[in-house]
Amino acid sequence: MARLHLFDLDGTLLRGTSSPVEISRQLGLEAETVALDQAISAGLIDPPQYAAQVYALWADLTEAHVTAAFEGAPWLERIRDVWAEIRERGDYCAVVSLSPSFFVERLTGWGAHAAFGSRFPAVPFTEPVDPAGVLSAAAKVEIADRLCREFGVTRADCIAYGDSMSDRDLFGVVPVSVAVNADRHLSGLATHSYMGGDLWEAYELVCHAQ
Repeated sequence: MARLHLFDLDGTLLRGTSSPVEISRQLGLEAETVALDQAISAGLIDPPQYAAQVYALWADLTEAHVTAAFEGAPWLERIRDVWAEIRERGDYCAVVSLSPSFFVERLTGWGAHAAFGSRFPAVPFTEPVDPAGVLSAAAKVEIADRLCREFGVTRADCIAYGDSMSDRDLFGVVPVSVAVNADRHLSGLATHSYMGGDLWEAYELVCHAQ
């Protein structure tokens, strides 16, 4: 039976940062976005509020900024190697993140079968962000179920990789999970735990388990 590997982005594939912070760094607005990351992590704002506030910060954002942020971000090592191995085994891999879709979707170019983020308008912005398109922890489970149907697998065939509170719901419904450089919100929830900078090492914790 094929398996579906579900990867979070911020703090998981990106170590110690988030894609909004990396995007904002290109605009000289890193500190403001770090504060927003801390606020959502503490539960002081919800995902739609977060999206609205980063959208406001990014009034001057261009595609060149996004490309520079993506290419310069501190990615874990060997992401593409892991996804190539998953494909060679006949398994599936997808990224599901609360971060903006225009950043997350670039990961299909690295070998992910699918990549989902909060729906933002195209860059440069000419229309507002729709709160209804902003993902949540619960939405990650809904997307995972949709992907299961698409790929012909079930929740029992899923492995989740994540680092924070937005991954709690997903970790609660799949049989195998890997906490990657995780914070306290996933304490005691994960099947495996990994601290480090190489996704292959995290993948090896589960890649031979059937």
